[in-house]
This record gives sequence, structure tokens and C-alpha cells, in this order.
Amino acid sequence: MSVHPRMREESAWLEISTESRNQTTLDLDQRSTLGILEALNDADRSAPDAVRKVLPTLAGLVDAAAESIRNGGRVHYFGAGTSGRLGVLDAAELKPTFNLPEGVVVAHQAGGEAALTRAVENAEDSWEDGAEAAAGVNEGDVVVGIAASGRTPYVGAALTTGRERGAVTALVTCAGNPELGPLADYVLAAETGPEVLAGSTRLKAGTAQKLMLNGFSTALMVKLGRTWSNLMVSVVASNEKLRSRTVRILMEATGQPEEACRDALEGAGGELKVALTSMLTGAGPEACREALEIAGGSVRAAVAALTRS
Repeated sequence: MSVHPRMREESAWLEISTESRNQTTLDLDQRSTLGILEALNDADRSAPDAVRKVLPTLAGLVDAAAESIRNGGRVHYFGAGTSGRLGVLDAAELKPTFNLPEGVVVAHQAGGEAALTRAVENAEDSWEDGAEAAAGVNEGDVVVGIAASGRTPYVGAALTTGRERGAVTALVTCAGNPELGPLADYVLAAETGPEVLAGSTRLKAGTAQKLMLNGFSTALMVKLGRTWSNLMVSVVASNEKLRSRTVRILMEATGQPEEACRDALEGAGGELKVALTSMLTGAGPEACREALEIAGGSVRAAVAALTRS
């Protein structure tokens, strides 16, 4: 295992705000249980404000990723420890929520699957592992490195390899002036500062990273036409709860009664987008299915096309 030379200086960690000691919680172990929880909650409130400052940069990344996917590209998340697990969680939710095909947004965790349920602490230090994990990145893909400290070697190698292969690169971090910043086209540095428990970046730094990833993937799915209004019309009805949800979504979207929506779903073979497009336009399921395919799955674009014709 090799650590990139630029990342071997242990003293550099002392300069990273996410690793610094929080001067307001020096008495943490002397506080009441409620006092500990209040300190954590007070700190967590800073995460949304820190994320708010990077939204313009995040918007640029969303648009770049949408263009990439429309052109056949993929989005890759790379991270270690908590940062990597947050990437895995975000990617895993896109299939059931938006019916996104497998392999469009891919999460790579340092240490592999074993690291999802137990700490593999040295995995983040391997430059070779990061480069190997990014070996499948293609020109036009998007590589998103997730590193609270902004200096994780595994992530640095993935960003370097991604850039060499012609990918768009981004860094999701909670450190100001992150060491890996020069490797990223989009630097999302939500500066959350020292943790209540020094160095425990699963706390407010993790919260900020989750907010950035949730915002990125949700906005990306909206831009790709996988919603209609603010409804999850691409949801996969894989169980009874979700089948009931598709009926409720159709009722919300059309204002029609439950029976009419169930009939429309049955006529559409259970495909919510087809049923919705049909109810909004009066066109038959086959015409709606064809219009949706031409429109890249966007209900709004399919409805507009069928209304014009």
C-alpha cells in the first residue's frame, strides 16, 4: 500500500478545521446527558448554512452531470469511511426512488463491501486502490470525490485518474482550501469547522456531506425528467406499500378518484408514467409509452408533445 507523497505529513492534519479541537466543548465529558445532546444539536445547525454557501457550485455540477448522463456517461462516487458510506447510501436510493438504471450512478467505497459495516481504517490511505477503483471511468463521466478532510489519498487517486481519463471531477468536502481542491473542476467546500467531539467527522461534517449528496442526486433526477411537479413518478412499485403509493401519486397528480387511477394503472400495465401521461392527455397507453421514450422519460415533455400533435 502506498500513500501519495503529498499526504504523508501528519502535522498537516493539525491545520484542517474538521480535525481541530472545538474550544466550546472542552467540558463535554462533564456535561449532563441533555447538555451533550444540546451541544451536538447546536453544532448540527451549522451544517445547512455551510451547505447553502456552496449551492451555486453544486448547481454547476448538477448541470454537468445531467449533460454527462444524457450523453451516455456515468457518475462515480469515491470515498472512504463515513464519507464513502454516505456515497453508497445516496447511490443505492436512486433505483427505488427514481427507477434509475443500474450503473448510472456508481459508488466506490475504500476497502470494498467489508468497509460498509466495519471500519477498514487503512483503506483510505492507498493511492493504488483509489486509482484501481477509478480504472473504469470513461471520458465524459463525472467523478465525485467525497472527503471531509479534503486530503484522503484514495479519493485523490480517483480524482487524478478521472481527470486523466477526461472525466469531470468534483470534491465534496468540509475543509476550507482542501488539499485535493486542485484536482477538482467543482470544489464543494462546506466549511463546518471543528466537531463537538474532535475529529469525529461523522457528526456535522457527515451531515453537511449528506445534504450536499442528497441535493446533488435529487436535483439531478429532477433535471433528467424523473419527476413530475414534485412527485416521484418514476418510483418502482416493488411492494404493496409502494403500489399503494403509486395510486396516491396518480390521484395527487390528476385530481381523479382512486378507482379511475387504479383503472389507468391497470391499463398501463402498472407503469405510473404511462398512466399519468395518458390521464393528462387522453392518449392511449402505447402512444404515451412511445412519447415517453422519445422524451427520455420526461412526463412533462411527453405531455407537451402529445398535446401539440
